[in-house]
Formats: sequence, C-alpha cells, structure tokens
Amino acid sequence: MASGRVFERTAEPPLNTTRQRVFSFEFFPPKTPEGVEKLRATRKQLAQLNPAFFSVTYGAGGSTREGTLATVLEIRRDGHPAAPHLSCIASTRENLREVIAEYKRHDIRHIVALRGDLPSGMAMSGEFRYASELVRFIREETGDWFAIEVACYPEYHPQARKPQQDMAAFKAKIDAGANAAITQYFYNADSYFHFVEQVEAMGINVPIVPGIMPINNFSQLARFSDACGAEIPRWMRLKLEGFADDSASIKAFGLDVVTELCDRLLEAGAPGLHFYTLNQAGPTSTIWQRLGL
Repeated sequence: MASGRVFERTAEPPLNTTRQRVFSFEFFPPKTPEGVEKLRATRKQLAQLNPAFFSVTYGAGGSTREGTLATVLEIRRDGHPAAPHLSCIASTRENLREVIAEYKRHDIRHIVALRGDLPSGMAMSGEFRYASELVRFIREETGDWFAIEVACYPEYHPQARKPQQDMAAFKAKIDAGANAAITQYFYNADSYFHFVEQVEAMGINVPIVPGIMPINNFSQLARFSDACGAEIPRWMRLKLEGFADDSASIKAFGLDVVTELCDRLLEAGAPGLHFYTLNQAGPTSTIWQRLGL
C-alpha cells in the first residue's frame, strides 16, 4: 500500500492503514418475485468476491422491515455475513425496541444505524430526530452486542446549515457508540481526504469507509445525487450529458472514472470500499477486477 501521497498536507500517515481493509456490498430488499430471483443471482455472483459482509437497506419509516430481515436471513443461510440497516425517523422507541430484539433473536451482530428519510406525506418525525439517538438507544438496549456502522458525508449532509454542524453531528454518533462509518458516495476524492483529516483533528479514530456508486445510468444517478447532495463534478456531468442515450459509452466512462477513484482511495490508505450495488452485479464486479482485488 502506498505511503499516503495525497495526505502530504500533514505529517500524519493515512487513516487506518494498520487495519485490515473491509470490502462490502449493499442491496435493497426486493419487492417482487422477479426482484427476489434477480437479487439471488446478483448475490451469487458477488459472493465469489468474498466481501466482509453484505448490507440490506431499510425503507423510510420501516416500510421494508420484513423484507430487510428476510433478505438478511437468506444471505446468512447461504453462509455469508449480513448487516441490516435500521433507520429511526418516523419510529417509536417501542417499535425500534421490537426490531432490535428481533435482530438479536436471530443472532445478528452487525447493524447499519441511520436517521433515514421521512415517509412521503408524513409530517411528524417520531420519537427520534437524529442517528446519534438511535445509536445511543441500541447501546442502552443491547450493550456491546452489535457492531454499529453509521453514515457520514464528505460533502456534508444536504440539510446541514454549515460544515461545523455536520461534523458535530458525526462526532455525536461516534460518541454514542458507533464503531465505524460508511460515507455517502462521492466522485471527488479530495472531499474524502479532507473529511478524514477533519475527523482525525477531532480525535476520532474509527474506520471511515468510502461509499462507492458505480455509474450505470446517468439520469438515475443525477436524480439520486440531487436528492442526497452528492456532487457530480461539472466535467463529469457534462461528459455524461454529452453521451445522451448512448448507454454503452456511459457505462464505459463510468467504469473508468469509478475505478480510478477507487484506486486513488485505496492507494491513499482508505480502510476499504462499500459498493452501492443497486442490486446489480456487473458494474461492481468489473471495477473489482480492474482494481485487482
């Protein structure tokens, strides 16, 4: 592994270079029988890459609660580690207590704890407003039973009024008991490096794993990015727009850009990569092969 050439602004080595790198893949629970079969095929292909774990998302307000658990349990039955997501917005303490107890009953030891999104049409946020409250609640209920991952935002949360506010919110999640973090996806590596430096300056020393979004469909990516505040650099956006409906060129360009991003992150000492697969195996597998992993 390289010595951290992109961290030349400080005398410190890259974050987490002494830890074993962790690679993981994220799915969403399918809603149709066809989706279930598609995900099984995707999982079978990606399992050959031997990831540290698969994670499964949790719909707004717990809308995919049963699907999330069912998908996690199926992954585990196939012999692979799996971590359910859990979001707290629009939920009650009692409802979350039930979900956590259910996870524990199934001997699940790993959770991705998130604030989540408010379901469409709902005005009240429930008994929890922040992910740090969810992390603290999980610790109060179960002690050290779960390894807890949380989210972080190298380009800052879209609802944060100022960067300092977002950094304080992240620190609150770590102080509440989170073990590691997965970033929102990004395409500007310097935003990740800057975020890591800020985290280190605050005395936080947990793995900050970059979230990676392969580029397969530009209109879909633009919609996601506008919603979550992830920046598509202008040069990338113009290039992708220039391809219009040429899906083959979009995919080829996306593979080049994301592979280069991943390579730079790993060379600089990133502690792993977390791929937002969108339940597709092809783009992630190709990037993995190009990286020589």
